[in-house]
Amino acid sequence: MESGDPAAWDAEAARFDDEADHGLHDPLVRDAWRTLLVSVLPSIPSRVADLGCGTGSLAQLVAEEGHRVDGVDFSREMVRRASAKAGSYPGTAFVVGDAADPPLSDAAYAVVLCRHVLWALPDPASALARWVRLLAPDGRLVLIEGSWSTGAGLTAARAVDLVQDAGLHPELVPLDDPAYWGGPIDDERYLVIGRSTRRA
Repeated sequence: MESGDPAAWDAEAARFDDEADHGLHDPLVRDAWRTLLVSVLPSIPSRVADLGCGTGSLAQLVAEEGHRVDGVDFSREMVRRASAKAGSYPGTAFVVGDAADPPLSDAAYAVVLCRHVLWALPDPASALARWVRLLAPDGRLVLIEGSWSTGAGLTAARAVDLVQDAGLHPELVPLDDPAYWGGPIDDERYLVIGRSTRRA
């Protein structure tokens, strides 16, 4: 969610969690995302960078499982809400910053997690190159994206190509189950896991 004016996203923050997959208020939607994340994250505790974290709903799920999370968002109000939601978990912190070039340490993260951000960046290849540098040896990118019925977004084929061009091995997982979204969808939504080939 790193496109446009930070002030506009500050204003949007109060309504951001109204979407079923943002607020995760429905127990079925929340459980679907928890199960998905548990299935793609490494062993506990791992260090996770949540880029474009919004109000911190995914960060909260990850922290509840025992991982340590550093969240980044360019909206101060989103960061404030994320800190209120998930900032009390051990090793979890949120900062204001650019998801495309996050103020985080290189080679420090087992996971870079990013939902619905890459499609909105002006130079997704450069962003991915920066994100790969954040990964520790054997780290992985967990990228949740879509090509929506509005015409916005990023096709799965394009996302896979970008992840592969960034030097990672991509694995595509369709997210067409209505449980993730609070109801049926008529567009393309997916997850790409990009695994690093570097070794310690």
